[in-house]
Amino acid sequence: MARVKRAINGKKHRRAVLEQAQGFYGNRSRSFRSANEAVMHSLQYAYRDRRARKGDFRRLWIQRINAAARANGMSYSRLIAGLRRAEVEVDRKVLAELAVSDPEAFARLVAVAASHAGAGTGAVAAPVAVPAGDAH
Repeated sequence: MARVKRAINGKKHRRAVLEQAQGFYGNRSRSFRSANEAVMHSLQYAYRDRRARKGDFRRLWIQRINAAARANGMSYSRLIAGLRRAEVEVDRKVLAELAVSDPEAFARLVAVAASHAGAGTGAVAAPVAVPAGDAH
């Protein structure tokens, strides 16, 4: 079997890892072994945090919507429930942007939600009084 010479590929890989580790502290940017470990961890963190960022932004949007809704005299949960009942399909990102940049439009949405807030809550109706003689 022919001899395989692979020094070029190894050097290329090590150079690529060391380039990715530029700016890391101490040996983590100089020694291949430390740099390789640091780069692998950093890529795992980046992968995890790209997904976590989505939840972070959702949390931020909810806080902004809640603050603006309470300024208009309504809680976040009642606002979302009212908008859902009114069949207004506006996502939280847009609602948060409206709350910050266009308070008048947000106030109109709160009014729409308030008008639909009581309808269809699933609350049990008050019992009907039955005359004493008709009870079976």
